[in-house]
Amino acid sequence: MANRILVVDDAAFMRMMIRDILTKNGYEVCGEANDGFQAVEKYKELKPDLITMDITMPEMDGIQALKEIKSFDPNAKVIMCSAMGQQAMVIDAIQAGAKDFIVKPFQADRVIEAIKKTLG
Repeated sequence: MANRILVVDDAAFMRMMIRDILTKNGYEVCGEANDGFQAVEKYKELKPDLITMDITMPEMDGIQALKEIKSFDPNAKVIMCSAMGQQAMVIDAIQAGAKDFIVKPFQADRVIEAIKKTLG
């Protein structure tokens, strides 16, 4: 059975790019969210195997959403997506429990490598 992935990004274009990479590589995108609040709700509802989480989003950012998801499910597997130059936020995210991070613009092989590594 394909691993189910929740894609979180405030930009529809970015979600589409990740969805394309994932589906071409045999993963199932079971849901999408465009801010941290939605991410937390969808995680509880869909219980995906993994989340790709944008760091900078309106309302609730990815790090806050990551913390809420981790408090709900300590075993949640989250990969953060960051723009160039967000190293400090990436470190915060790793400390908060993110498994890995991928940098925009997305490179398909790096995305898949991070997902394979995280899912074990």
